[in-house]
Amino acid sequence: MSAQVRPHPPDNDHSAPAEKRLRLQTDEVDLPTPSISITDPDLHHDQVQPKKHLKKAKKKPKHKLPDPYSSDDVLWRDVVSLLGEQDVARMTAEGTQWDAPLGFRDELEVVVSRLSSNGDALALAPEPHSPWVIVAPFALPGETIRVRVYRSSRLHSFADLLDVLSPNSELRDSSRVTCKYFGKCSGCQYQMLPYEKQLGIKRDVVIKAYQNFSNLPASAVPTVLPTIGSPKQYHYRTKITPHFEAPPKKARHDQGSNPTDGIKPDWLKIGFNQIGKRTVMDIEECPIATPVLNEAMGPIRENIINNIWSYKKGVSLLLRDSLDASTSVDADATTVDILSAQLEKHVCITDHKATVREKVGNKYFEFPGHAFFQNNNSILVPLTDYVRDAIFPASSPGFKQPTHLVDAYCGSGLFSIMLSPHFTTVAGIELSADSIKFATHNARLNNLPEGKCTFRAGDAANIFSVVSDFPREHTALIIDPPRKGCDANFIEQLLAFRCQTVVYVSCNVHTQARDVGMILERMKSVGEGGTRYVLESLRGFDLFPQTAHVESVAVLRLVEGGI
Repeated sequence: MSAQVRPHPPDNDHSAPAEKRLRLQTDEVDLPTPSISITDPDLHHDQVQPKKHLKKAKKKPKHKLPDPYSSDDVLWRDVVSLLGEQDVARMTAEGTQWDAPLGFRDELEVVVSRLSSNGDALALAPEPHSPWVIVAPFALPGETIRVRVYRSSRLHSFADLLDVLSPNSELRDSSRVTCKYFGKCSGCQYQMLPYEKQLGIKRDVVIKAYQNFSNLPASAVPTVLPTIGSPKQYHYRTKITPHFEAPPKKARHDQGSNPTDGIKPDWLKIGFNQIGKRTVMDIEECPIATPVLNEAMGPIRENIINNIWSYKKGVSLLLRDSLDASTSVDADATTVDILSAQLEKHVCITDHKATVREKVGNKYFEFPGHAFFQNNNSILVPLTDYVRDAIFPASSPGFKQPTHLVDAYCGSGLFSIMLSPHFTTVAGIELSADSIKFATHNARLNNLPEGKCTFRAGDAANIFSVVSDFPREHTALIIDPPRKGCDANFIEQLLAFRCQTVVYVSCNVHTQARDVGMILERMKSVGEGGTRYVLESLRGFDLFPQTAHVESVAVLRLVEGGI
């Protein structure tokens, strides 16, 4: 294992999944502009505003709209739900929706009403305050808490949690917390909760996402199934990206020309962001990361401390858990023998250009350190098995067994290769030549029959042209897009392709809800007697235990008859 530090593209939140690189997405979805707005603070919330800022504050503030389907947009829907649409409409009509009844650093006691989809506690400001929502971290429904306000937005204010005055004894169990940084680090939200409760909360997030963003009638959305839990609730994360800042100018000046290596300066923090702040916390270990990553943290931190004065700018590190490629075996060993031996030893990869190796079930995958690959290896077999079972339902009269699979946004070929034994022909589609290269390599690595599983470069303007010869009544489609979801162009092509089954795997259930709603709505144009997609099932998967994040799998099936 090398302790060498290499810069990596920023990834500030170590708990949420790394942003997938935009691959098939080329255009923004044509969506109506939301009627909501939210501010973006200029100052760190624990800093006192300077006089010059107070002078500027006299001007009419500019209120920015949140990006649709962003965390701010999702939070706003929760704020409206708690306040009630009537009060929101009244205050909006009066023009008082930005008139916060609470000031900077005001302290107050509130009772938590519910959790937001982002994992924060939501509480109503007590009387005599006007209707207003307080957003605070690490608190649970029913708890009385003391908070301090640091920023206000439209009809809600953000606050630090100072104390839990009356804990919810049915939910909160501090003995469950395994991380000494919990309550300060922005990575985890739910370590104090029983795991079954975490899964229930994440099911509610999926339900709310389809209520708020799909524009579908309740009758078109099936009952959301219970969330599938992760086999590992700790030590599961195979990638983390701690970061640190370069020496400040003043520190560099004070240090002079003879810096003392090996002594950690007080200002140097190597880790993840502190909750509600833009500052980095010093973190020596992360209990949701795999053991090999935690073991690597010590030498990496020591390397940074010894060389900190050589850094001219901040660095986002990359630590990925990988099978060891240097394991020695007999010269006449087969590829499978070699890989099986490698499985016994894991190493930490810190170079974003290096090759990472993972085993999922009985299949092996290699990909560049910078590439997207799911960061919880323990749940990938349950996830891919679930997708397989959705494509091949156990009992469905008149169902035509699929023989062909199209894996859009295929990346390094996870779904294509894992499901290849169940299909005659598999085609993965990607825009990235690098991804196609590694996916093709992975097919050979797993000794798949020549030609059974191929990876093809898709043209963004005509994605499905490379599989135009597939029999659509016997074809299943898997889509696993970036967090922004699918664009309108892709959805139009999906509808034109009109294969039998679509399985939509999503790391952002809110954009998934939008896309599924769009698919079902646009199918109405087929008219009476045509075919249409129905949303057959919907279920969350917990790829990131202890955090508020949930992934979602939606299954759409083509049926006969008009809408």
